[in-house]
Amino acid sequence: MGFTSATPASGQAGTVTKPDDATSAAAVTTAAPSTAAPAPAPTVPAHPDVTLAPSHVPEQAGEPAPRPDLPLRRSTEIQGDVLAGFKKDHVQLLFLTFGSGERARRWLGRLRHRVATTRDVAAFNAVFSRARRNSGGDDPRNLNAVWRSVSFTHPGLVTLVGGAPYADVPKGSTQEAFVQGMAARAASLGDTGANDPSGWLFGAGHTLPVHAVLTVAADRVEDLHAALARERQEAATHRVTVSFEQYGATLTGARRGKEHFGFKDGISQPAVDGFDERDPDDPQHQRGKPGTRVLPAGEIVHGHPADHRLGPYLPDWMADGSFQVVRRLAQDVPGWWAQVADQLRVLKEAGAVPEDAGSEWLAARLFGRWRSGAPVAKYRDADPASVLADDGDNDVTFADDFEGRVTPLCSHMRKCNPRDGLKVNADDDAALEQKGALDGRRIMRRGIPFGLPFDPAAGGGNGPDAPRGLVFVSYQADLVAQFEFVQRTWIDGHDFPSREPSVGRDAVLGRDGTVSFPAGGRDGDGAAELSLRQFVRTEGGVYAFTPSLTALKLLAEGAVPPGGGPPRDRVVTAPAIIARGEVVSSGTARLRYEADNNLVVRDENENRLWDAGMAGSTGVRGELREDGSLVLVDVAGAVLWSTGTGGNPGAALVVRADGDVVVRAADGRVLWRTGTAH
Repeated sequence: MGFTSATPASGQAGTVTKPDDATSAAAVTTAAPSTAAPAPAPTVPAHPDVTLAPSHVPEQAGEPAPRPDLPLRRSTEIQGDVLAGFKKDHVQLLFLTFGSGERARRWLGRLRHRVATTRDVAAFNAVFSRARRNSGGDDPRNLNAVWRSVSFTHPGLVTLVGGAPYADVPKGSTQEAFVQGMAARAASLGDTGANDPSGWLFGAGHTLPVHAVLTVAADRVEDLHAALARERQEAATHRVTVSFEQYGATLTGARRGKEHFGFKDGISQPAVDGFDERDPDDPQHQRGKPGTRVLPAGEIVHGHPADHRLGPYLPDWMADGSFQVVRRLAQDVPGWWAQVADQLRVLKEAGAVPEDAGSEWLAARLFGRWRSGAPVAKYRDADPASVLADDGDNDVTFADDFEGRVTPLCSHMRKCNPRDGLKVNADDDAALEQKGALDGRRIMRRGIPFGLPFDPAAGGGNGPDAPRGLVFVSYQADLVAQFEFVQRTWIDGHDFPSREPSVGRDAVLGRDGTVSFPAGGRDGDGAAELSLRQFVRTEGGVYAFTPSLTALKLLAEGAVPPGGGPPRDRVVTAPAIIARGEVVSSGTARLRYEADNNLVVRDENENRLWDAGMAGSTGVRGELREDGSLVLVDVAGAVLWSTGTGGNPGAALVVRADGDVVVRAADGRVLWRTGTAH
């Protein structure tokens, strides 16, 4: 694949604009999870918004041999920001409100040709990175791109589809969370008090409804402005209202790559199977990035294998899409650092920390990292900024620090990603496994700072009251099991993990409260209580869905059927786990492992049709085993209840469209059933 180069009269690299009716940079063929034939090493894609100076990107002698095939890097279905990441210095989000469905579809029909694919972005990023390495670490000035992505809220999809995008909305599911929207779920997310939606700038009941989020990202601010001018004109032409705009930009100079409190951000992103290469000597981690775990693609993109969950059951047209979370998080920088100094005095008065400990020492422990991104777990005494690579250090273990004596359990780093150091209870025999448990909680973050850095000597825009913070963006396949679980149970959970005294909420993001800080360091055994106020405040938020390129075409053509289609059999093959709260739904029957540890079948209206009679038991999960049995087990794996269908390898669990739930043998015989057809 070649690249497009243009040089306007000024002599500067310019952007080639694609005709409105041009086809996309790569052909769109199917809504199924994307695969492609092997392709050569990446070149800059022939995308209309990619520019390169006439000189080529220099090659180096002795470059590595071809690597294993990575089909998701060539996906022309998955939007480019989801897996590849735009990675631009300038980003603007346009929050849009539709007028009529017909005009909105016409608008989308024109926009979809400008939406970047994973193939576009991954190829550009690979060439950009190579050019950066060859230039000694400097960004290549004449290699630039403008990328676009688009996502839709549930009301936005209702407008485009002309009805509900799916009719099956099980209680407690991602489908329900998406229908309700973030503001309606604010209390469970900790968005109360100063974070309450009544004070939000977008996404709340008192603001214009958000139907779509259009993201425009560019290397150069002038290219961003040109692209935004076109998008605003397109929106106005089709009576699509820009209800709110949010600009974000990479901080400059010594602050580059950091958030406003001054700490390196985005270090612990997961890798994705089929997009990132596995380390041949350690296949659970990414090659060349020690500590970066490789997740199944289904944790981020719908329609692909997941780590351990069965996943939300969505219509076929939603394959290769991803749920998007957008939050505007305001940061009070001087307030936060003043609090660090205050709490340091408290700790010193209690004799809980070394006398020579300073604010940087305590702040690093509240984050879990020093400003450079160096983990406290490896560098306890000082920030080794000069010896770290640009992307920080993600090769971290907490397996020797279960009680948080070095990196506190309340630290932001451990609250958001406990890694290999999570004992939910202090007396647990072993830490929770990452594969099969914690990997399924990871999300793909795409945040960027907004506002000018705090610097009172630089003018009003840099003062203490000027708006600044983080535009938080994440992609995940399951809103409830991933973003909401981490936000509700880990970040906002004062008793996670369970200890005495209570660990407290996230020391950086959590609401007002107390946290337990280790007194005496690694060799101590006491704890000191810190009173922390919240200096990161939610100012807006939405849940959206980022469809595939084929789905964008179907939506623009009005070809997505309201309701998502008729009920259908849902087949679960062994081995599989049905975790607490998880539901397998056909649209007519919903098999759920409920909070009281009972396995229950409910109808489409959540009326109980059948249960296993295990309410109040010591069960912890359901398992479909390879011998064909469906069982409920306790924490030790002992069977508490069974369908009695063992001895039938290859049998599957089927939640049928007629409302019945059966265990079906490999030859089609029904071995067990609930008798709930209706």
